[in-house]
Amino acid sequence: MPSLSTAEASNTTFQPSYTPVAVFVGGTAGIGKCTAQLLANNLKGRIRVVIVGRNEAAAQEIIASLPPPTGDVDEAGYEFLPCDVTSMKNIHEFSKTLRDRLPKINFLMLSAGVFSVKGWEETEDGLDKKLASRYYSRWALTNDLLPLLRKASEAGEEAKVMSVLGAGQYGGLDVNDLGLRKSFSGLKAMLHSISYNDLMMAEFAERNPNISFIHIFPGHVKTNALSIDHWLARLLSPLLMLLTWAMAIEPETCAQYMLYALLDSKKGLSRRNAKGDDIGDLKFPREEGAQQKLWVHSVEATKSSVA
Repeated sequence: MPSLSTAEASNTTFQPSYTPVAVFVGGTAGIGKCTAQLLANNLKGRIRVVIVGRNEAAAQEIIASLPPPTGDVDEAGYEFLPCDVTSMKNIHEFSKTLRDRLPKINFLMLSAGVFSVKGWEETEDGLDKKLASRYYSRWALTNDLLPLLRKASEAGEEAKVMSVLGAGQYGGLDVNDLGLRKSFSGLKAMLHSISYNDLMMAEFAERNPNISFIHIFPGHVKTNALSIDHWLARLLSPLLMLLTWAMAIEPETCAQYMLYALLDSKKGLSRRNAKGDDIGDLKFPREEGAQQKLWVHSVEATKSSVA
């Protein structure tokens, strides 16, 4: 387990000869925001960062905080692009926009997601909103943006996808009810989406052996998802909620470990804990045929063509 100082020192050694392109989906707040800021600062502006979300004002504040772009003016820079991760149509349109304007993607970080145990909230695609944001959007974005990741890999550069959710926190899986239409509960959606992310990253890694696919658990982080005004406050006593908040780490600290894991992971599948350690196959879903069944289901549910 790397110490915070070790992670920080390791992160600063990443100084590639090329100008990397990094896309942060969920980059307007929390872990995504802090990781984007960290990477841009470490590279002193020699990077192209795309911040993706719904809050343009927040994104512009982040962009204003970043160091001035350096290096080739045609390569480095910062921009915000809107995307509703609960809409598959919007995701496909957004992905096409990126494919048209970016030469490659070196880092794709996926951290957007609804944190709720509410009942079924149907999207325009007939999916539950929680599953759409925590799983289907991540599958669709990864699939749609593979051509840009492959361009980076083919150039001999870093090509990595990181899904920030719950590696090692197995919460169940029903291969006969993928999407949970038969047995839905809000809590089950939250938990099963973790297993879906494990299986998703494993299948993408098998199909794309020259790209890194990372599923990571960030631990307890002081973000809006862990606010004392959140729904958890209605389930836990105020004292316990305050204790949970007190034990959580700052998003800036979390970002150091997220970036460490991102840069440290090799090609193929990598599953990491909150300190950036590789946890191997700890609590990986073992249900027979689950990986392939989920893949087929995901292609259909997201209305995708396999890249």
